[in-house]
Amino acid sequence: MSLSPGRRRQAVLYLAGMAGRRPPVPVDADELERRALAVMTRRAAAYVAGGAGLERTVAANRAAFDRWRIMPRMLRDVAQRDLSVSLFGRTLPAPLLLAPIGVLEMAHAAADPAAARAAAAAGVPFVASSQASRPLEEIAAAMGDAPRWFQLYWSTSDELVASFVGRAEAAGYEAIVVTLDTTLLGWRPRDLDLGYLPFLRARGMANYFTDPVFRSLPSEAGERPALGLGAIGSIVELVRSWRGRGGRVEDLRSGEALAAVRRFIGVYSRPDLTWDDLPRLRQWTRLPILVKGILHPADARRAVELGMDGVVVSNHGGRQVDGAVAALDALPAVVAAVDGRVPVLFDSGIRTGADILKALCLGARAVLLGRPYVYGLALAGEAGVRAVIDNLIADLDLTLGLAGRRSLADLGREVLVEGGFD
Repeated sequence: MSLSPGRRRQAVLYLAGMAGRRPPVPVDADELERRALAVMTRRAAAYVAGGAGLERTVAANRAAFDRWRIMPRMLRDVAQRDLSVSLFGRTLPAPLLLAPIGVLEMAHAAADPAAARAAAAAGVPFVASSQASRPLEEIAAAMGDAPRWFQLYWSTSDELVASFVGRAEAAGYEAIVVTLDTTLLGWRPRDLDLGYLPFLRARGMANYFTDPVFRSLPSEAGERPALGLGAIGSIVELVRSWRGRGGRVEDLRSGEALAAVRRFIGVYSRPDLTWDDLPRLRQWTRLPILVKGILHPADARRAVELGMDGVVVSNHGGRQVDGAVAALDALPAVVAAVDGRVPVLFDSGIRTGADILKALCLGARAVLLGRPYVYGLALAGEAGVRAVIDNLIADLDLTLGLAGRRSLADLGREVLVEGGFD
């Protein structure tokens, strides 16, 4: 009988300990974050770990998990456990995806391809960000035939949006995830106090700088600062910081780099986006489309009515609205509103296997992991991301069994107790 993911991972770590080796990537979630932030630059740590305002939503996301307690059942024969889940024609080994996170080069020079290779090795989908540090085609090439999705920010240029979607489809991405909660950039004090936005330093812009539509946009697009930043800042600093990455970006002269950054500022944000725009996206692709950033059940119903193929309950990890509802608190009502018509996924606050189990019990089909895999990337590159994935799946496997359940199909609201015990 082969070992389960949990017991196998335990064996690896305990045997290494007997040989005097401690894991380079901590298993404990808090220690993982602490050590990763310590090796990042101050700007990178602020960008990755920071949230909106007083970061009350970041805290609320974690507190929401504490309000639900698992009620284990005994003597249920859990020797064999199944973590697999089906999503859009793929059977995945675990209900886990790596969430779209931009500017991964701030954590590690190997950036998106390293994280994508780790996801591919584990068999879990990698969701590539529009704001990736490498072009989406390079990320796809790093993954072979492994499952991958593409996250889309809907810019002011429909032609550019259609180009991104077309490139993703051509590169073998299997779904489009449209982020709805970032039509404006949130108020993020950690970044503001440092005066730092990576995009203005030409970071996290590989998909734009390698896109033929973006490169053909008129220069006057940059005259509309959609981020509300006004003047772009020191031209000298921008040119000095230009580090053209990926594809044809390397042959850009510094003046072209500056123009490209200006152009990005003009097209990135789309605060006038409405539900009426979504049907156009369906015309541009045959791929499944999920909407990410849903918290209100009425929004979930509207998305399904407009033909969206999935919903991701998320508050952007607390990075957009300070004092917003915790994503986990919003999950049950969204699941009820969708009523099984499309899969509901979840992100914002996942740190442990118990967190995943709770989200699944409240109706999520799968979860997206964010900051923890970035911390693994910062500490040990591709191997660090793989360690974080393996640890989380192992934790879920053991938690499932210890709760007295053998498969994800056995999970439901009855597994949880709200508020725990006095």
